[in-house]
Amino acid sequence: LKKAGVYDKTKLCGVTTLDVCRANTFVAENQGWSPDDVDVTVIGGHAGITILPLFSQVPNATFSDEDLDKLTVRTQFGGDEVVKAKAGAGSATLSMAYAGYLFTENVLKAMRGEEGIVQCAYVENDLTDASYFATPCKFGKGGVEEVLPFGELSAYEKAWFDKMMPDLQKQIQKGVDFVDK
Repeated sequence: LKKAGVYDKTKLCGVTTLDVCRANTFVAENQGWSPDDVDVTVIGGHAGITILPLFSQVPNATFSDEDLDKLTVRTQFGGDEVVKAKAGAGSATLSMAYAGYLFTENVLKAMRGEEGIVQCAYVENDLTDASYFATPCKFGKGGVEEVLPFGELSAYEKAWFDKMMPDLQKQIQKGVDFVDK
């Protein structure tokens, strides 16, 4: 897109909704809630440890240290869990389709002028040292209207954040190098 002169960072989004759906489902199961009543902010990237669910920001939720570890890793590697359950004969295609539907539905609502559409997306921004980073974004008629800060991190989340950033930056560079070939 950049080579063709048509790149617009307000219109190019990596869809991280699948990570949000997984985190919402796992929190709902853990807390005895409906997934419809949960909205976990998931930041970072979309591969393994670069996926960072911010469970500390879920209102009225309480987690043991053991639960936090299990929920975080399960959110990060949920796709592997599905592949394993299918004995290597497939992946999480239905959940990917559902997440794509949710993301697209929200983008279309924003394009029609509905206000207050905020969802996590992997976008170019300067919130961190990574040039691309998943964070909450406000969508409007023209795409991403505002890249929002992701808020305070707990000590647990900060440790994961510090661990994931070098990996995320390597993944971004790998993508840039691939495009530049």
